Amino acid sequence: MRIFTIGVAILMEISTANAAVQTKVVEYKKGSTTLEGYLAWDDALQTPRPGVLVVHDWMGLGDYAKMRARKLAELGYVAFAADIYGKGVRPKTPQQAAAQAGICKNDRPLMRDRVSAALDVLGHHSLCDPRRIAAIGYCFGGTCVLELARSGADVACVVSFHGGLDTPTPADAKNIRCKVLVLHGGDDPHVPRKDVEAFQDEMRAGRVDWQLVIYGGAVHSFTNPSSGNDNSKGAAYNAKADRRSWEAMKTFFGEIFKK
Repeated sequence: MRIFTIGVAILMEISTANAAVQTKVVEYKKGSTTLEGYLAWDDALQTPRPGVLVVHDWMGLGDYAKMRARKLAELGYVAFAADIYGKGVRPKTPQQAAAQAGICKNDRPLMRDRVSAALDVLGHHSLCDPRRIAAIGYCFGGTCVLELARSGADVACVVSFHGGLDTPTPADAKNIRCKVLVLHGGDDPHVPRKDVEAFQDEMRAGRVDWQLVIYGGAVHSFTNPSSGNDNSKGAAYNAKADRRSWEAMKTFFGEIFKK
């Protein structure tokens, strides 16, 4: 029995070592700005499959967004983690992150351009079916993918995880051609109730196919373990909301990409 157990363990290690998910750093440009994204795909699949664009939080493209891209690749998607700030621009402190995020938040056309540039990279990849692309974002990234939708981008759907919901141009909801899913912490102090209500009014006025899921007891950044577990700080991990929101996204994708 012991020999069998050891043999199984060795086989499991070999299986993990030979995992089919591959990753690659991809350099691309928008205007004069060089950006550096992260591609993940399952090389056991040879045919084009739906693509998912992943947009990082305010700390820039890092381990967290890359991990989400790999998880999506494990589900059979080709995933591209975007770089909104620029190659080498990776904030080290919340103050630096706020400054970088603020540049885009105060210039929504720039934000849309940067997300669209990453979408273009994904859509032209040989393994991606350009007719079946989703975009997801976390915190700052949630704001980005909602602005992508408001720009009228040709994507199947967008998903915001604890993202900002405000926009200076709510009338742009009339441009939205895709389905929208917002996954929101019910106690998130960074997204006030007035923004949540305004977002719902915006979606109704734009006649958008939208969903809003609110997780009780969850605050900002509820999907990220590095956020700690102290809700009083306004941002904290919530394992239940993390699991439920990921399942909600998978169900949403299953409905849209059921072919």
